[in-house]
Parts: sequence; C-alpha cells; structure tokens
Amino acid sequence: MRLPIALLLVAALAVAGCGRIRDSRINPFNWFGRSAPAATATTLAADLPADPRALVAEVVAMEVTAQPGGAIVHATGLPPTQGWWQADLVAANGGVPVDGVLSYRFVVEPPPASTARVSTPQSREVTAAVFVTERDLEGVRSITVIGASGSRTARR
Repeated sequence: MRLPIALLLVAALAVAGCGRIRDSRINPFNWFGRSAPAATATTLAADLPADPRALVAEVVAMEVTAQPGGAIVHATGLPPTQGWWQADLVAANGGVPVDGVLSYRFVVEPPPASTARVSTPQSREVTAAVFVTERDLEGVRSITVIGASGSRTARR
C-alpha cells in the first residue's frame, strides 16, 4: 500500500514542477508573444535587389508559431482594393537580424487596373507565411513584419 502512495506522490510533485517550465524561456510555445503594432522606422539594406511588388497597405495580424526545427511567421494584410495577389514575406536586410530584430517586408502584386473594387475588408485580406529555421532565430529577440502604413512585432 505504501508503494502506490509513494509513486502517486512522486508523480504529483513531477507534474506540479511543470508549471514553472510553462512560463520559462525553455518552453518553445512561448518564444514569441502576441504581435503588437510598431513604428515603421526600420533600416533596410540598400545593396539588396529591389522587389518590384508594393508593400501591403496595412498589416492587420501577425503570428509566430513554434514548429520542429524553427518557427512559422504568418501575417495577414489589408490592401486598399480587391484583387491584390502573390503575397509574400520577403526577408529584409538579407535575412540578417539587426540589433536582435528579424524583419520581413509584406509585399503584394497589384491587381489589373480594370478589376480594382473596394468591397469589405474581409474580402480584401491577403495572407503570407514563411518558415524560419532555428539557426536563423539565434540571437533574435523580436520579429517584425513591415507594411506601407505600419508594422507588427512579436517579441520573445
């Protein structure tokens, strides 16, 4: 009778100790918190080839999800009209973090001039995502997605 009680006590103590790991930096599920609006004063490298696509008008949502081997950066943008396509998150500064900040430009291709309609915000949303390896995340404290009129940042 004493052995099952002792095993139950040891198991209860082990599970209770997991609560400390939940809030620690060891837990990959809390590496990045929720995104927040940020200023767009990000310096981009001038020697990189320019992407001809335009920045999305507004970045409305951003999420960083931990995955085996890295993280997925997922962003939702709101262009001014319907029909914008070929959304992509393009690494700024060649994908090299600057002062612990890894930046991505949210670029989209404009629609043909004859098909531009405004309609509802939900019908204009575009999404893009990119996988970032653990190696690329070394030394990164925050990830920023840059749009034309603002940006969103998720911090560790």
